[in-house]
Amino acid sequence: MSSSRFLINGITDGAISPLDRGFAYGDGIFRTLRVLQGQPQTWAAHYAKLASDSARLGLTCPEASIWREEIASLFADKGDGVAKLMLTRGIGERGYAATDNGVTRVVMRSPLSGYPQKNADEGIRVHLCTIRLAHQPLLAGIKHLNRLENVLARQEWSDPNISEGILLDQDNLVIEGVMSNIFVRSGKILITPNLERCGVAGITRQRILEIAPSLGLLPSVAPLSLPDLMRADEVLMCNSLYGAWQVVDFNGRTWPLGQLAARLRQILQE
Repeated sequence: MSSSRFLINGITDGAISPLDRGFAYGDGIFRTLRVLQGQPQTWAAHYAKLASDSARLGLTCPEASIWREEIASLFADKGDGVAKLMLTRGIGERGYAATDNGVTRVVMRSPLSGYPQKNADEGIRVHLCTIRLAHQPLLAGIKHLNRLENVLARQEWSDPNISEGILLDQDNLVIEGVMSNIFVRSGKILITPNLERCGVAGITRQRILEIAPSLGLLPSVAPLSLPDLMRADEVLMCNSLYGAWQVVDFNGRTWPLGQLAARLRQILQE
């Protein structure tokens, strides 16, 4: 039995219509955030991105207070876990033409699992994915519900010792992880890939860009080639659930465990 609990338009254990455009076309967006003692972490940033992504797709985003009330309802025990927020264009007739029948709002609670402490303590092994991300600037940066590229990428490995995969685009530029954003440190420069043509711009990615100067690093958003990544002094993966992990084994190269990922996790948690 699933340990997840959810609300659909505020209704406990409600149902999604087969006519819902999120189900039929992936016509919607989502956010995934950590909840500690019943409180959603970095809520303001997550809601701002939820609203921004909604606007990009022409969706009406419910007020922040509605989401907060429903998260509070699911975490009334003041427990820890993961909240996933989903917003779709709602029920529509058959066909791609969109109609304004009201959005569908989903809030789900899940346990925080799949992030072993050893990944933080020892670093991670990472797979180079063969699938290439397609360019679509209109959707670039958005956490939309059509994640088939990521699904196919995750099917490329079954080794439990591999924690993540790195995705390249059609030009063989490094873009992101299957579930993470990427940073590389070369000297004092901290680079994350440009996401103007594809990829998801995560909240933790933005926070690390803001944190970098306080650590004596120069943040940069720029195209990143695979050879550039392989030459880097450190390679990091990040998302809102685990913070930051260092890559120690990827594509035939190993890196010694450094201190940057641990320092970032500490600051992100604060």
